[in-house]
Amino acid sequence: MKIVFLDAISMGDVSLDEIAALGEFTSYPSSTAEQARERVHDATVVLLNKVIVDKAFLDAAPELKLICEAGTGINNIDVALCAERGVVVRNVAAYSTDSVAQTAWMHILNLCGRAFHYRNFVLGGDYSKNPVHVDFAHPFAEIAGKTLGIIGMGAIGQKVAAIGEAFGMRVIYYSTSGTSHCKTWPSVPLETLLKEADVVSIHAPYNERTAGLIGYGQIKMMKPTAILVNTGRGGIIEENDLAKALDEGLIAGAGLDVYEKEPLPSDSPLLKLEHPERLTLSPHIAWYSYEARARLAHEMAMNIKRGW
Repeated sequence: MKIVFLDAISMGDVSLDEIAALGEFTSYPSSTAEQARERVHDATVVLLNKVIVDKAFLDAAPELKLICEAGTGINNIDVALCAERGVVVRNVAAYSTDSVAQTAWMHILNLCGRAFHYRNFVLGGDYSKNPVHVDFAHPFAEIAGKTLGIIGMGAIGQKVAAIGEAFGMRVIYYSTSGTSHCKTWPSVPLETLLKEADVVSIHAPYNERTAGLIGYGQIKMMKPTAILVNTGRGGIIEENDLAKALDEGLIAGAGLDVYEKEPLPSDSPLLKLEHPERLTLSPHIAWYSYEARARLAHEMAMNIKRGW
């Protein structure tokens, strides 16, 4: 059995030995569309993260039996065409739940607690020049007693909600699918969530229901003291609208780990804010803890062992 990983760079320093032990294994850091077609000509199993699987790809892989997505989302794969060709597609769900939840809370706590302001206040010398022992001009507010609104109450959303509850927050959520499976916390309409929440955290997939879900009109519904965090998928928030809303002070801040285009273009309006202190950014890193990637590698090995 020939196993080919087309863009293993995404796995970083995690061992792929468990996968390599299952057959003749070849790993490439990355592959263009043309290179991918050349490299899968005799592959039985293909592992990939962002490589597009379309008709040309499948035509170039006559021996292909299984595609393992190195992640959860499979929007890069023509699943219907794979089914027609008898090619099984498997992804890995829930491997990054703890990692993404932690990153969401990194943004929430940094924004609510003014972490970067205080760091700069001390390192920049202002604290040393201060006549008193505290920065009275920039107090922070406790999140206990505040409302946490979750958009998308899947495994990650529930983890973020449980952490919020541990902080003493009230939790509500909006189901982007329209099916409120979670009964632990109340499901509310999106407008209600936006108006009531002090923190809005997005954990939804990108699809026809969520594309552009949060634009200027929706942000305008939020409290001026509220913050908006997205560690779900880029494109759910309209970035031009968010930049405009932040500079206008419609909300207190936002934290993003995902973007409409990735990597984030250098001319993005998010990088040209008049008030950059209202925004925290991370480079789509939420899923990338060492532990999450180790779980991902193991689960891909298990997907291969399951056969087809």
